[in-house]
Amino acid sequence: MSAIPQTNDELVREVSRRRTFAIISHPDAGKTTLTEKLLLYGGAIEVAGAVRTRKAQRHATSDWMAIEQSRGISITSTVLQFEYDGYCLNLLDTPGHQDFSEDTYRTLAATDSAVMVLDSAKGIEPQTRKLFEVCRMRHIPIICFINKLDHPGRDPFDLVDEIERELHVGAVPMNWPIGNGPTFQGVFDLRNQQVLRFDRTAHGQSIAPVKVGGLDDPTLEDEIGPTAYSELREAAELLEGAGAAFDRSRFDRGAVIPVFFGSAINNFGVEPFLKAILELAPPPSPRQVQSDGDTFTLEPTSDTFTGFVFKIQANMDKRHRDRLAFMRVCSGVFEKDMAVQHGRLRREVRMTRPHRLFARDRETIDRAYPGDVIGFVNPGLFQIGDSVSSGAPVQFDRIPRFAPEHFGMLRAKQVTRQKQFQKGLEQLEEEGVMQVLTLHEGLRSEPILAVVGELQFDVLRSRLEHEYDVETTIQELPYKLARWVDRDPAAVASMTLPSRGRIAVDSSGRAVVLFSSAWELEYAEKENPGIEFMVASLEA
Repeated sequence: MSAIPQTNDELVREVSRRRTFAIISHPDAGKTTLTEKLLLYGGAIEVAGAVRTRKAQRHATSDWMAIEQSRGISITSTVLQFEYDGYCLNLLDTPGHQDFSEDTYRTLAATDSAVMVLDSAKGIEPQTRKLFEVCRMRHIPIICFINKLDHPGRDPFDLVDEIERELHVGAVPMNWPIGNGPTFQGVFDLRNQQVLRFDRTAHGQSIAPVKVGGLDDPTLEDEIGPTAYSELREAAELLEGAGAAFDRSRFDRGAVIPVFFGSAINNFGVEPFLKAILELAPPPSPRQVQSDGDTFTLEPTSDTFTGFVFKIQANMDKRHRDRLAFMRVCSGVFEKDMAVQHGRLRREVRMTRPHRLFARDRETIDRAYPGDVIGFVNPGLFQIGDSVSSGAPVQFDRIPRFAPEHFGMLRAKQVTRQKQFQKGLEQLEEEGVMQVLTLHEGLRSEPILAVVGELQFDVLRSRLEHEYDVETTIQELPYKLARWVDRDPAAVASMTLPSRGRIAVDSSGRAVVLFSSAWELEYAEKENPGIEFMVASLEA
């Protein structure tokens, strides 16, 4: 079965001008700062931190949760759509901390490319390597921005070499830094052979003025200083003689990474990088889908609308206290109030109240195109991984759940808040930030929270307090592993398990065995041949 071509000129044009990309990095590489500066240069904000709206200037960054702002870390992925130079950009800012990797992995399923941010003093870091491997697995092209050139850092040649050595890909510098640390003053555009020198602005809040010149300008040495000049001339000659040319086809396959240098905090090199994203990042691409047992390639310009839910977020708007389902449009044209087939429920649903998203802000839209990420108020109709189609029901690649590694018994401090407590647990589990388990033995009624990263406990307690007005305590439990067993919990209770193992059930009633060590799991597998202890179930 092949995709049906679409002759709608408007659809073809809208697809070609869309760029949907995620920004990924190890914590503290400057990912959120770069996100804000791309918005600044894209015209979505007038000064760093203020969203341009019809009504007023409002403080807004991609980190909108109270705990994100107090701790200075990204906890949840954020969608920011804006127009720039005739293009429509869907920017997805992702958490950098490893404890929130599951949210980042889901978000990468909704992108067509990724921006990888590196700290010029640290280079490739553990979380960078993990996220790169996810991009490689999904064949997502990567554009690299080496940040913080305004601070003393490593030799640029060493950084480019490390990318190739550690990630096993080609790395092609597209520009080169002029100076380093306190002397960093701009970049040399290697493709256009242009010297771009920037001026600092107050706190980097506004666009940095740029002076464009040539490498052979007789006044350049005096302007940038003899040391920076000689280093730039030497680097330019080396790169011209030995540097590899950028190969577009290899980039599209994820085999080569274009590398840019700059300083997001000072806005140095940000505008050239944003323009490079327009040029290099691919428009929405075909996707593999299954329908009625058949697998085929669906072109974004197909006349069939399709999309899938990759994220659910509660309480983005304090006034409404609702839940939003984030949907990536994959093909066709979405129109407000259209009727579609819900793949998991196998029934028709009507897509009402669609929103364009900009961090926590939203506005109602009438239509959307492939590459767009739109939000829907979700009264429990959608789950992560759900697919919709204006034609026959379809299923995109499943989104895996991670195996939890930390467990804790959660209690509400006030028994009078039990209703809000249960509502909060239900909605936060729907987001996929944790799983709620209860012991099968029934000895204790308190829910067990199962999370991937320990920091998630702090986030869950903070959100329950700020969003549901419920103060809680948590008692961490000694379990390290959870394994699902495709049998009735009572049948699992008759199996031979280690004495410290515990049988629980998840919110869907499936049996889960909790182990305190890998040895206990090995013992259970040995004593119960033919029984599969599954790491995690796939979401529908």
